[in-house]
Order: sequence, then structure tokens, then C-alpha cells
Amino acid sequence: MTATTAEPTGAAGRERIALDPFVGDLAGESARLYAAGPLAEVELPGGIPVYAITHYAEAKAALTDTRLVKDINVWNAWQRGEIPLDWPLIGLVNPGRTMLTADGAEHRRLRGLVAQALTARRVERLRAGIEARTKVLLDRLAERPAGEVVDLKAEFAYPLPMNVISELMGVDSADLPEMKRLFDKFFSNQTPPAEVPKTMAGIHTLFSRILDEKKQSPADDLTWALLNASEGGDHLTDDEILNTLKVIIAAGHETTISLIVNTVVALESHPEQRRAVLSGEVGWDSAVEETLRWSAPTSHILIRFATEDIQVGDRVLPKGEGTMISFGAISRDEEQWGPTATAFDVTRSPNRHISFGHGPHVCPGAALSRLEAAVALPALYERFPDLALAVAPSELRNKPIVTQNDLYELPVTLG
Repeated sequence: MTATTAEPTGAAGRERIALDPFVGDLAGESARLYAAGPLAEVELPGGIPVYAITHYAEAKAALTDTRLVKDINVWNAWQRGEIPLDWPLIGLVNPGRTMLTADGAEHRRLRGLVAQALTARRVERLRAGIEARTKVLLDRLAERPAGEVVDLKAEFAYPLPMNVISELMGVDSADLPEMKRLFDKFFSNQTPPAEVPKTMAGIHTLFSRILDEKKQSPADDLTWALLNASEGGDHLTDDEILNTLKVIIAAGHETTISLIVNTVVALESHPEQRRAVLSGEVGWDSAVEETLRWSAPTSHILIRFATEDIQVGDRVLPKGEGTMISFGAISRDEEQWGPTATAFDVTRSPNRHISFGHGPHVCPGAALSRLEAAVALPALYERFPDLALAVAPSELRNKPIVTQNDLYELPVTLG
């Protein structure tokens, strides 16, 4: 399948790169975006034109540029009524009032109240639970017949972070199957338009019930902490808590699933790197950070809007246009990473990637995601040192999610 199609319909006849809705060749697509950068014209699934920032220095600057805001009302296309409410990506672009859609003082307020609940102490307290859940999952894998092909994503990489984030938020495990079904539809750019409003309504109904139940049953979890977070007498509203719950749970499991899966794929595709890590020559933290750089869990961050014309490299992002940050393309930037930018190298140092964001927009769940990977991956390879991919890396299929570097499955043999 061709990764992208292109047609000279952008500004001044420049090529506009149409992102493949099936994500058939993410690496090839990232290479094209990087080559077209640092500001590339892109078409999102559904025929929505935006810009993409594809080089490291420009992306880092954009993430701290106050002229780029998250308010969808700044977007020319939104003002003109060109963005349908049943667009599959609408929930990612306009998720409601959270720190993801706020800027300036309002962003600091919302993020500060969330940070009170998602403290380093609270995250570290999860370590013992993560270790225990990891052991249970590995014990189950060890019961599988020798030589059997196992979907490591479904059996290990998915249930670990999903259960951890649910425990952190105080979500009942009985709600997880429905949550998975809804989030699978929410993230997919292949969800039929008629299903988009139903999916959004289903997520809202589920989390409204969870929040109502939590108000009646105080507990030492993040939802209760959000209900009680305050700053100068200011509290989060119910809508803000509801939308924050959606964001934290969605981001809190999707990113970590991809981080675990992508690290395994990277190591199994690079035997020398795998040997260096498993022998202890290189630490697991280095392998995780290089995976975050080389195969970032988030392919693109959607969308920020220009409040005025903004110079990006040799081009101008016009006022009122939307832009996304493309981490797959950024990982190929030789000006930042040198001539080995496209190589997976666990010895890379320094490794100052921005895959969890930068400045005031750093992901507040980054510490939790790193902790889960730091526990899960060494334990996995200690238990199964002969683990191997059951198919060639080229046969692994990406899910049709334009924002996520996410596989359908990860078939392996455990050895």
C-alpha cells in the first residue's frame, strides 16, 4: 500500500501530503514529511488540510510559542463550518475543556490542579502494584505451551497499563471492556461518521457514571484527588474533571502500550542493540529513551492554531491555520541527531527528544509511562530471554490511527 498520496494543491503549488488513513507505511510517511519540512502542508483523513512541523528545533520552539493556541475557535476552517461534527478526529481536536484545550493562565490553572493529584509520590507508590501486575501477567504467559505464538500486545502490553491507570483513577475493572471498545473507536480514523457521535456520547455517559459513583465513595485515588484539588479556593468543575478523566485514561494507557510494544520491536529488529541491553552493557532506561525518540508512541499531536502569521523555518504558518507536531518526522532530523538520526542506537547520548512534549506542555503522565516501561521490559526479558518476533518486522501492521504509532498485534514466541 502506498503510504501517502500527494497533489500540488498547497500554497504556491507546493505538494500537500495526504496522510494514509490506514497507516500502511509510517516510516516512509515520516521520511516524506521530514523532507518536506520544517513546515509541511498535510491533509488529514477526511480531507482536512493542516500544516505539520517536522523538524526538531522548530517543533521545540512551537511548543513554547504563545502565538500558537489550542482554542479551536481560532481555526479558519472551523469558523467557516468546514469541520464536520462527525469527523472521526473531532474528539481529539475538540475534546472539551481540559488542559489540552487551554492556554496561558487557564492552562496553568488546570494543569496545576491536575499536577496536585498526579504527584511523583503518588506515581512512585504505584511501583509495587506495577511489579505485582507484571509478575501475574508473566506467570500467565509462562503457562502457554512451548513454541506457541502469543500476541504480546493483547496478553501483556495492553492489560498492564490499562489496569494501572484504572487503579490510579479508581475505575472498576468491570468497566474496562466497555472502555476499551469505546476508546478503540475514539482513536480510529476509520470509525464510520454515523458512529462518531455515538462513540463520543458513550464515553461521556460512561465517565459521568464513574464520576457520580466516585462522589459517593471516597477513596485514595486520582479521581477523588481531582474532586478535592484546589488552589486559592478554586476547584475543578465537574465538566473539567470529566474531561480530564477521559484525557488521562486515554493518554495514560495508549502511550505506554505503544512504548512497551515499540521497544520490543526495536530490540528484536536490532540484535546488536538487544545484546547490549540484555547483557547489561547498556541500561534499560537508555533503550526506553531511544525508543521514545526513534519510534515515538505519538505520531502527531493535533492541533494548535496560529493567532498571527508565524515564521517556521523558511516558510510562514498563516494566521488562523492549524498545525500539528509530527514526532515521526522529527526523529529523522540530522541537524539534531546527526547522520545516524534514522538509526536505532541505545548508546545515543545525549538523547534530548521531545516525544513527551516540551515546556509547559510536557505530558504530566510521562513519569508513570516511564515507570511502567522500566518495570515491565526488564521483567519480560528476564523471564523470557529467548523471546523473538514470530513474523518479520515488515509484516507488523499499524492500526488506522493517525495520531498513534500503534500495532494491531505483536506476535512473538517466548522461547
